[in-house]
Amino acid sequence: MVLSTKHEPQQVAIIGGGLAGLAAAYDLTTPGDHRFQVTILESGPQLGGLASGFKGRESWQWPLEYFYHHLFTNDDAILNFTREVGLGDLLETHDPTTVMFIQGRNYPLDTPGRLLAFPHLSIWNRLRTGAVLGYLKYHPRPPWRDFDRLVADQWLAAKMGRAGYETLWQPMLQGKFDRHYTDVNLAWFWARIYKRTKNLMYYRGGFQAFVDGVAAQLSKRNITVQTGTPVRAVRPRTEGGYTIELDGQSLTANRVLSTVSPEAMQRLAPDLPPSYLGQLRQLQSMGAVVLTVALDRQLMKDVYWVNVPRSSGMPFLALVEHTNMIDPANYGGDHLLYIGNYLDPDHRYFQMDAEELLAEFAPHLINFNAAFQSSWVTGAWVHKARYAQPVPVVGYADLIPAIRTPLPGLYFASMSQVYPWDRGTNYAIEMGRNVAQLIIQDAFPKD
Repeated sequence: MVLSTKHEPQQVAIIGGGLAGLAAAYDLTTPGDHRFQVTILESGPQLGGLASGFKGRESWQWPLEYFYHHLFTNDDAILNFTREVGLGDLLETHDPTTVMFIQGRNYPLDTPGRLLAFPHLSIWNRLRTGAVLGYLKYHPRPPWRDFDRLVADQWLAAKMGRAGYETLWQPMLQGKFDRHYTDVNLAWFWARIYKRTKNLMYYRGGFQAFVDGVAAQLSKRNITVQTGTPVRAVRPRTEGGYTIELDGQSLTANRVLSTVSPEAMQRLAPDLPPSYLGQLRQLQSMGAVVLTVALDRQLMKDVYWVNVPRSSGMPFLALVEHTNMIDPANYGGDHLLYIGNYLDPDHRYFQMDAEELLAEFAPHLINFNAAFQSSWVTGAWVHKARYAQPVPVVGYADLIPAIRTPLPGLYFASMSQVYPWDRGTNYAIEMGRNVAQLIIQDAFPKD
């Protein structure tokens, strides 16, 4: 890669081939506009980041995401982008059942009527809980900036009452954030309630089909994609631009967009000012450990997603029977079950293989089907990510580092910056498209 002159395109290096990087590359290379030459540097073997998939067996027609994924019907950023790149025919709408596991039973609470029928709270507490959820979801002017200064645990307990909160929502916060749950602010909780839809969407062929379709569009725009290419450092050049250090070689670029985790960004760009590096250090995150299990039969009847409270004593927070939403015929008849956890990155599960985690988790599946036997299991795969879920503490809005870093031409875009929204593919696409516009504005301010 050679730095551009006045009449040559600006060289842009994008570190990370996840959805944010792909969306940014797409918007920087509009047909007929040759102002940018883009190179994507992805450390893994394929594009897609946390949304990429794998084929556990040759009999699978579709790849399956490493980490469970779906879309809400109001995820406009990714849905509009999907249609814009000509992949709208991949989208399918589903109406799966989501439940909470409470006192040994599954309870669907995804409609007001189902909440009102919940037997473990008095009618007053059900009404009070419903009123608070309605306020959060339908408030005419979402007050998330005020909520940024409030502790979710304290506010919810006061407004819902302890009975409703401690029965339904405190266990979920504990499961999601473990020991950090009392630090989480109300804006994050508001965003989860505000955005959630009962119907879900999924890509025919899985999210990898979407990623591959976007990659095909990028190839038409002369974008260079290098997978299996970890970046070791990004160094500013005295004459302008940056040197990107790889294994045994280096590249130069006028501008660099990094989509890695805050921790990785500190290592990649040590020349950032101490104040910015300090902001990166303040951002806490949970890791994810997900065991995918293949069964020879259905575990749960018609239930797609189970929220499992930590108070249940089970060592996982989510049980997602993917093939209760997507036909198992697409996976050679396998019934596929995700068993998921958000954990501190030093948790012992990060050191365990699939067989060890299966031995830890499988005995608890009898809680969801009394007939379950270990002989039903025909395969297991584990996937781990040490940066998966930002922890949005009180005052988080003031902690978010700017996308434009203090080093001119170096940009940082991560899931820690989509706040108040929760991490997800919709906001990765939105983030990527937004940062592309910043790059265009900075490179050609008079246009």
